[in-house]
Amino acid sequence: MTSVPIPNWYAVRAIFNFEMARTWRTLMQSIISPVISTSLYFIVFGAAIGSRIPQVGGISYGAFIVPGLIMLSLLTQSISNASFGIYFPKFTGTIYELLSAPVSFVEIVIAYVGAAASKSILLGLIILGTATLFVPLHIDHPIVMLVFLVLTSVTFSLVGFIIGIWADGFEKLQMIPMLVVTPLTFLGGSFYSVNMLPPAWRSIALLNPVVYLISGFRWSFYEIADVSVAVSVAMTLAFLVICLTVVWWIFRTGYRLKR
Repeated sequence: MTSVPIPNWYAVRAIFNFEMARTWRTLMQSIISPVISTSLYFIVFGAAIGSRIPQVGGISYGAFIVPGLIMLSLLTQSISNASFGIYFPKFTGTIYELLSAPVSFVEIVIAYVGAAASKSILLGLIILGTATLFVPLHIDHPIVMLVFLVLTSVTFSLVGFIIGIWADGFEKLQMIPMLVVTPLTFLGGSFYSVNMLPPAWRSIALLNPVVYLISGFRWSFYEIADVSVAVSVAMTLAFLVICLTVVWWIFRTGYRLKR
């Protein structure tokens, strides 16, 4: 039975710093554009719908949608950052240098996923700060909020890492985020409470895994949730374990690591 190698933190830091440097070179795309897009959601939904729905669960509608909007950006940007980060070396051929270097798969995953998650956490905190310009905001459980922020960023960065390895073209990098993740997020209670749905539709909505992420994250703000917080944490951890297992299998078999 093979043991997991101990990470070489110098190698991890080198890859991590390279990926983070790319963020500052593409600041408009990586940070500014998502923040502007989310601000437009606040303006459009807050003005158009907020005037018709004064409160949800005792919380103003504008404040209610803040966790959902943060989660929407978090999920899409985590996947995008990680998928492009690992796909680009495949596209340029530099993946061969990485695979032939004395760097273990643990170091590769920690570096790429860590960089993607760090970008997403930074973006989430910036959007959170931006939200305070539009609505009065309070966080009842800041530590729980940070836990969900980190767990979600790491989990979906792993999803993006898997997509980047699976993809054999740039168009496939956007296929799953656009056709799967974004619709699931919109239908997962970003802009409404699942409890507002009729019983039959609520049962269907609970099959959506994003519901549990948004519900737990929203609870950390206002102590209101569509499902139990413990269930939300368990679902997030289960998804994280599944992603780690898939990544381990990819490196064990060498699946699509070369272009």
